[in-house]
Amino acid sequence: MAKKEKAKEAKAANSSASSYSGEKTATGIPLTCGAAILTPGNSKNYKTGEWRTFKPEIDQAKCIKCAKCWMSCPDAAIFKDKEGRFQVNYDYCKGCLICAKECSVKCISYKVEEK
Repeated sequence: MAKKEKAKEAKAANSSASSYSGEKTATGIPLTCGAAILTPGNSKNYKTGEWRTFKPEIDQAKCIKCAKCWMSCPDAAIFKDKEGRFQVNYDYCKGCLICAKECSVKCISYKVEEK
């Protein structure tokens, strides 16, 4: 199947799955599907770190590069840079601080996010 045909099928599937067969709320607002992943791999399109309360910070001098923070992050917001240091991608970090709790050398501190 050609790429264009696959794209058309995906678009049709997304448009048909985007609402419940014409149902409406009591106020007349159309109901739409919630929490539905309509296209694979689309999570990078939605930056979810804007509403975090706490901002974790990794002290690179204390970090032993054990990767516990990376393995425990539920949002995959921690990554290893070219120098082998772990960094936080604040576009996706929700500030849950699981990384700080799991860090065995306590090199991850946090502060209140300021907007």
